[in-house]
Amino acid sequence: MALSYRARRGWSLVILLIGMPLYVVAAVTLVNMLERPPILVELFVYVALGFVWALPFRFIFRGIGQADPDAPVPTEKDGPRNG
Repeated sequence: MALSYRARRGWSLVILLIGMPLYVVAAVTLVNMLERPPILVELFVYVALGFVWALPFRFIFRGIGQADPDAPVPTEKDGPRNG
């Protein structure tokens, strides 16, 4: 079942405001369990975890920055769009 544009926008907001901070806490906790690895290893782990979090949510975030494809296209008879 494909999500609508509005639903994807809502879910992306929830993911970024609630899920992302929880993921950051989990990532820092994971790295702290490694008992302070060398800085390059720690950097690699953070970069890898930074990419991994977005993989399951690619379909939700895809196209969110674009205009709503389901919105009606304004015509000239609708008048000027002033804000």
